[in-house]
Order: sequence, then C-alpha cells, then structure tokens
Amino acid sequence: MKKILAVCAILCLPLSAMASEGYTVLFKTQGTFQDVRDALQFAIEGKGLKINHTNKIAEMLARTGPEVGATKQVYVEGEQFEFCSATISRQMMEADPHAMVMCPYIVSVYTIPNDKHVYMAYRKPGPTSNPALKKALGEVETLLTGIIKDAM
Repeated sequence: MKKILAVCAILCLPLSAMASEGYTVLFKTQGTFQDVRDALQFAIEGKGLKINHTNKIAEMLARTGPEVGATKQVYVEGEQFEFCSATISRQMMEADPHAMVMCPYIVSVYTIPNDKHVYMAYRKPGPTSNPALKKALGEVETLLTGIIKDAM
C-alpha cells in the first residue's frame, strides 16, 4: 500500500524536467524570459560561482541569419551562461586531463516562437568507464540540475 501511495504522490507532482535527446537535460517553466534568465543568473551566483561569459545566441542567429540565407526564427530570446566550479573541475581534470573539454559548464535559457514556456538546459556529460571521472561528472550534473531547480 505504501508503494502505491508513493507512486501516486510522484505522479501528482508537476513535471518540470522533460524527456529530451541524449545530449541534453531540458527543463521548462512558466514566466517571462527576463525573470527566468535573472533567476538563473542569481542561482549560479548564489552557489558562489562566477559567470565568465554570457553568450547571446538568439541575437547571434538573428544577426547572421540573413547572411547565410536563413529566414526561420529559432529563438525569440536565448542566452547561455558559462561558468565553472574550481573544486569539481579540478576533480574532473585530475581524473582525466582530457576532461578539460567539459569546462566551462554552460546553462542555456531560451524561448521558442509560438511557445509560452521558458526553457533551461545543459549538455549531458557522456559516459565514461573511469570511476573518478564518472563521480566528478555526476557532481557536475548535480550542480547544474540544482542551479536550474533553484531558478525555477
């Protein structure tokens, strides 16, 4: 009986994480882009992390689209925040120096035309047989998921 109640309770929770392709972890929420973007920035900084760079992806696509003959609007608004955790990144690179490619971490926030949701996402780290690297990448995912949930 307890198992049935637990399953029912889980099914009643609002789902914020969405199934997606294997390369991304995707969340959706309600609100304005600016409010969600600001909440995401505060969530990153609230973990004591410094945003190294903000990529204006939607602006870049809008600016370069005509130059490459593209007419489709992919995003209404969209940015990426780049940042790192010195502690987790060091663990990751000590486990495998080639894991440098996983740093900096990037969290995207964006809106899509004709869609009322705001999306937040990050790249899912790939599989590894290295136990120390697997642990560090798990910590990266825990950090990124926690930041997004804090922003929601």
